[in-house]
Amino acid sequence: MNRSSNPLIPRKVLFSDPDIESPRLSPDGTRISYLAPVNGALNVWVGPADDPSEARPITGDKRGIRIYFWAYTNRHILYLQDKNGDENWHIYCVDPVNGQNIDLTPFDGVNARIQHMSPRFPNRILVGLNDQNPELHDIYSINIETEKRTLLEKNDGFSGYVVDEDFNIRFAMRYMPDGSSEMLECTDGMWRIFRKIKPEDTIITYPLGFNKEGNVLYMVDSFDRDTAALIALNTATGDRVMIAHDDRADFATALIHPEDKNIQAAAFTYERRQWQVLDPSIEDDIVYLKTAVDGDLEVASRTLDDRQWIVAYAVDNGPVRFYSYDREKKKMNFLFTNRKSLEVFTLARMQSVIIKSRDGLDLVSYLSLPFDRIEDEPMPLVVYVHGGPWSRDEWGYNPNHQWLANRGYAVLSVNYRGSAGFGKKFFNAGNLEWGGKMHADLLDAVHWAVNEGIADPERIAIMGKSYGGYAALAGMAFTPEQFACGVDIVGPSNLVTLLNSIPPYWVPEIELFRKRVGDHLTEAGRLFLKHRSPVNYAGWIKRPLLICHGANDPRVRQSESDQIVRIMREKNLPVIYLLYPDEGHGLVRHENRLSFSAVAEIFLSRCLHGRCEPAGDDLGNSSMTVPAGAEFIPGLKEAIGDK
Repeated sequence: MNRSSNPLIPRKVLFSDPDIESPRLSPDGTRISYLAPVNGALNVWVGPADDPSEARPITGDKRGIRIYFWAYTNRHILYLQDKNGDENWHIYCVDPVNGQNIDLTPFDGVNARIQHMSPRFPNRILVGLNDQNPELHDIYSINIETEKRTLLEKNDGFSGYVVDEDFNIRFAMRYMPDGSSEMLECTDGMWRIFRKIKPEDTIITYPLGFNKEGNVLYMVDSFDRDTAALIALNTATGDRVMIAHDDRADFATALIHPEDKNIQAAAFTYERRQWQVLDPSIEDDIVYLKTAVDGDLEVASRTLDDRQWIVAYAVDNGPVRFYSYDREKKKMNFLFTNRKSLEVFTLARMQSVIIKSRDGLDLVSYLSLPFDRIEDEPMPLVVYVHGGPWSRDEWGYNPNHQWLANRGYAVLSVNYRGSAGFGKKFFNAGNLEWGGKMHADLLDAVHWAVNEGIADPERIAIMGKSYGGYAALAGMAFTPEQFACGVDIVGPSNLVTLLNSIPPYWVPEIELFRKRVGDHLTEAGRLFLKHRSPVNYAGWIKRPLLICHGANDPRVRQSESDQIVRIMREKNLPVIYLLYPDEGHGLVRHENRLSFSAVAEIFLSRCLHGRCEPAGDDLGNSSMTVPAGAEFIPGLKEAIGDK
């Protein structure tokens, strides 16, 4: 594979934090904010909207901020942060003028959620806190200037609420033992059933929010159809009007007017994202923006008066490009790309392919090939499996695809049954199929790649995070002859212990897991789950396995990796175990991402014979510990020292 003339793209270019991310305009349009590194971690920067180069950092978080918002005061920034990946989020409020940074939810072991923000109450936010019962989030009003918290709603068993622009708590949702859900309306202080949602519709039917007047509730709904459409529901009469739909894909996202709250456009994603304009007032804008720059259009931010936008264009072979857009002048100005260092490299293209499963389902998949591939020459393949599993892969720039294609691998990501976005028939086909037909879909995709002459059947790896990590373990244990190696990132190995250890605030949704994964509360259900748990077949594994986990993971506990590593070591099977003491469900710190990718790259090179960038300093500059298998990676023992 070293014949390639394509330069190696450094891991630092692909896996370090972006130069700039998540730009947003203040509601009044006078200032711009974005995330950018400060001392090696992403922080919030703020500057004048007409001169973003004057922006300066207003936070100094050491872990890195990923989620933040402008408050409607036009002065305050709100952001979320946890402790070393434990997902007990705190909500912080920072004033860029005086630098004051306040923890609005200063409670240890409590998970905070922003429930709603409204321009009618600029200095207040509604927040969900599980401070009284770890399984349930009560709703509080918090004044972001005085820090005063007021309890608005004691949660008596609901999984979520729907609030209007006047901060009235109008609806609540709860899951039922049969896998269905109920939507309840609050009238005269009492909760009454407003609508029952069937089990097959539950996950892809949900409220989106109210219009400005509060008399229309927008919902994503699959009640009488396969794919989830966008509907407008008159809360007084119960009348439903479909306002957008696609027969191949579920509703994905919407453009909602910042103040009027009417839905102006809806997006649906089958292979690529497609916009449907619903409000004539923005039709000229969308037509202009879609043709002005090549790439998939996203509206990243809008001012409250809707005169100024920030728009983004995503491509598969380059960084995201951000522009400011003046709606009155129909004028765009380039702002920046999110990863300037990518611009000097020739990147792989991503193509969508439809692969047929053995029972006739269409699996929308994405394939990236090295741009200098020799035609008709089978090559090593990495099947990169998305997590969730109730999410999906999409077209666009993907650092893992670019990294692996640059190293000489074909990369294939498959939307297997149970993936979201393709209608309820496809979604529900994944019920009780972890390690069953969901795994068969991945095998069918592998066979397709081999039959198409893309993949060398002797050099195929399976890799993924979360459910994708489970899929890697299942591939190695259930079909030990199929894959040359596997890479599991925070994947569960034991479905019984997984369901017995979910975060307490997921308990209101446990019926979803029982119906879609398996019932851990019955003897028959536990027997089924044991049959689908790779840990119970660890002795079948024949090929090398790399496992990565965060010690503070609240979703998939560290014990999920500990279990299977212990059995493999007892049986003298080849396993490398990377454990990060300051991470949770995935790697957030860029030093940790670089160390993992360095080990994974060496591992894949040894198994599949692809290209490899020398480890350099990437192994030693992180918190990584190696409880097992350090001897399999040259230089790893020396790099980690006594850690």
